[in-house]
Amino acid sequence: MKTADISLTICSYTHVLEIISNKWTALVIYALEDGTIRYGEIKNRIEGISQKMLTQTLKQLERDGLVSRKVTPKVPPIVEYTLTSLGESLIPHMRMLKEWAAAHYAQVALAREEYDASFNQTPIE
Repeated sequence: MKTADISLTICSYTHVLEIISNKWTALVIYALEDGTIRYGEIKNRIEGISQKMLTQTLKQLERDGLVSRKVTPKVPPIVEYTLTSLGESLIPHMRMLKEWAAAHYAQVALAREEYDASFNQTPIE
């Protein structure tokens, strides 16, 4: 019998997937890809993200060591975010995933339509 080689508790790949699998996390990383930007700029770049979700996502990315936060004490304070070198090291891999999605998502959408039609089901969201 084959021993399990994928563990939810010790597999580093699983832990990294927890970080980047959230759609907001990926979009925030993409927003920071070009360098340091302010909170409001990030919010403006990401369509549909709420202030609460952006704040939570940035805090988690900061906790994970992927983003650094700098506050300049003014009225109102200027808060800027930057990818750390660890965060920047993720960019090439995320670009590959983005390129794969651009090249293949139409096939995924077609497969879903065909699957749903074959079972005459309501689409799974």
